[in-house]
This record gives sequence, structure tokens and C-alpha cells, in this order.
Amino acid sequence: MTKKIRLDCSLQEDEEKVNNSFVELDTREGVNDGFPRVGPNDSLLPGLFDDVALNCLAWVNRSDYASLACINKRYNLLIRSGYLFELRKKLGIVELEHLVYLVCDPRGWEVFDPKRNRWITLPKIPCDECFNHADKESLAVGSELLVFGREMMDFAIWKYSLISRGWVKCKEMNHPRCLFGSGSLGSIAIVAGGSDKYGNVLESAELYDSNSGTWKLLPNMHTPRRLCSGFFMDGKFYVIGGMSSPTVSLTCGEEYDLKTRNWRKIERMYPYVNGAAQAPPLVAVVDNQLYAVEHLTNMVRKYDKERNTWSELGRLPVRADSSNGWGLAFKACGEKLLVVSGQRSPEGEAVVLNSWCPRTGVRNGTIDWQVLGVKEHVGVFVYNCAVMGWFGEVLLD
Repeated sequence: MTKKIRLDCSLQEDEEKVNNSFVELDTREGVNDGFPRVGPNDSLLPGLFDDVALNCLAWVNRSDYASLACINKRYNLLIRSGYLFELRKKLGIVELEHLVYLVCDPRGWEVFDPKRNRWITLPKIPCDECFNHADKESLAVGSELLVFGREMMDFAIWKYSLISRGWVKCKEMNHPRCLFGSGSLGSIAIVAGGSDKYGNVLESAELYDSNSGTWKLLPNMHTPRRLCSGFFMDGKFYVIGGMSSPTVSLTCGEEYDLKTRNWRKIERMYPYVNGAAQAPPLVAVVDNQLYAVEHLTNMVRKYDKERNTWSELGRLPVRADSSNGWGLAFKACGEKLLVVSGQRSPEGEAVVLNSWCPRTGVRNGTIDWQVLGVKEHVGVFVYNCAVMGWFGEVLLD
């Protein structure tokens, strides 16, 4: 079987044209005829036919795609097309990867690759100044980072694509909102609750499909809520905490079953009520086990799904009570829990990523936090943080 490679060197085309322009497959039967389909100076890897070169390049780690794209125009177009992502699926290349996205000042987003202990600075979002300085929320889904905020006239969503390595405007939700709970599973994400631009507390929920870039309304929750948190566990979506009004805090949670499309209310799922001045619940799921930070006591707790109770594990490596839970992040990063927070020292300011693997257990009420990464001179208040992760082909069908 032979492949015909069609090259279009114009880098000014929009993303849809790029995705369709790099590779055309000619499925005519036969064997390699020994004739190159492009000139020797145009080969992806000198001395190799392009079908062989592409199979070799598919094994390159995806975090190195940005470097590949800088080689020349042809490599740039190859990476932007997403063809290598699809080829990896066909070859069954399974690889666990995670990227930690965070922002500590309006200068822009930083990305940490734990596998290589490497930091990358993303290009600035081409947004207006209102969006740049407004409160924002973030969500990593599939190979995209979604950033939610407010522009001059209305809510807006910008997304960064790991494939195209650029920012584009994302389609609006059916019911635009802020202060919602959210979680992602593979190529989909769910947002639930929040407030609309008039301050109304919402009970609606929506599903985002990163493959199509579209939003779909889901059935409403039982209870409207804002300042809540969301997550996936055992293949189901949960939302906990939050407030139904400026004076009413919620201790109940809700579970959404994607198969039955039904919500189930769980009383007292999150008894650590949060007020209007406190951050939404700091929660993370590792190995389908739910963990949370009680920021009044700086304690990490684990949820018992069978008993609907919480047990105390140990303390955070930093204080969360001094800022009511704001300014730090508590996330899952593969099999580890991750705490991202700022730190001041005589040498200056830095953001420190501390991690702990729950499988190692707790010794004498102490969690053995390990420093995973450090980024200096970026501020000490973590405004937003999202972890992009996938395992093998969870990227994502």
C-alpha cells in the first residue's frame, strides 16, 4: 500500500484547512514501488520514504511536537494537521502523559511537563483587556485547554490546542456562565451550575465534546448552585459544594450518569460548607478515589463512597486557611495528588508543585509530600490551574 503526501506550505490557512491539507491517503493496493513521491530535499527524514518516516515520527513524544514544528514549514504543517496523533492511534502507541497548566499573573500561562521537568511559556491569549484582567476559570479536556472569562460585552471562552499550538475562540455555551463546577473525562467535559451574567444561580449543565468543539445541554440538576466543584469518578460526573443563594451553603452532592442521563442527589456528600468569601471545594480524584482539602484546617481528607463519610489523612505542605482556599490548586496528576502554591523566600518568589502518591500511604498521620517542580519569578498567587492528561487512546474517543 502506498501513501501520497500532499504539501501545502501556506501557513495562513485556518485550522480546518490545515487539518485536511497535509495528508491524503491513496489506498490503491500494491507494494512500495521504490520511487520517492517528493524530491530528496523535501523528505521528512532524508533517505526514507515518507510513509516510513511518518511511522518513525509517530514514536516521538508528544511534548516534543513544538520543537519538531520549528524545523521547517513542512514539519510545522505536519504537527498542525494532527496527522501524527491519528497515526499514533492506528499504531497502538500507548503512553501516559500529563501537562500542568497554570497562570499566576496576566503575562500568560506556563506549562510544566513532569516527565521531563521542563517549563514552557504559552503564547498570550489574543483577547481584549477586559478578559485579560477578569476572573477566569479553566478546564483541560482532550488536547485542549479551555479558559473561561468575561469580555467587554459578555462571557467568552478561549481554547489552546496542543495540536495547533495556538489560541482560538471557542463556541459559547448554550447558557453562558461563570463560577461553575466542571470536570473532564477523555475528550468530553461537563460544566454544571454557576451564575449567568445577571447573577442568577443556575441548575443547568452542559457537555462539551472536544472532538467537535460543540456544547450540548444536559438535564438540569436537582438544585441550582454556584461556587461549586465538579469531577469524574467511576465514569460518572459529580458536583459538590457551592451555594444556592448568597446565604445558603450546600452540603449535598449530585451524581450524573451518562448512560441513563439522570441526576441523583446525595445528601451530606460534602459537609464542609463554603461561604461566599471562600473558594469552591478543593477536590481531586486519583484511582477513582476522591480527596479534598478542608482549607480551614489545612487537612487532606478521603471520601468513603460506601459510607458517604470522610476520613482525615494529613496536612497540606502549605497553608490554605490564610486565603480561604484561594490562590492555590489541588489537582490529580496521574496517580499523584498535586498541590500548586506560591512561596516567598529571600531569593524571591516562586511557584512550587508538591506531589504525593496515595498508594504510598500515610505514616503516623503525615503525608510525604515531594517537590515535583519549581517555577521562579511568576508570582505567588495561582489564579488558575488545569492538568491535561491521557492514557493511551483516551485521547479520546
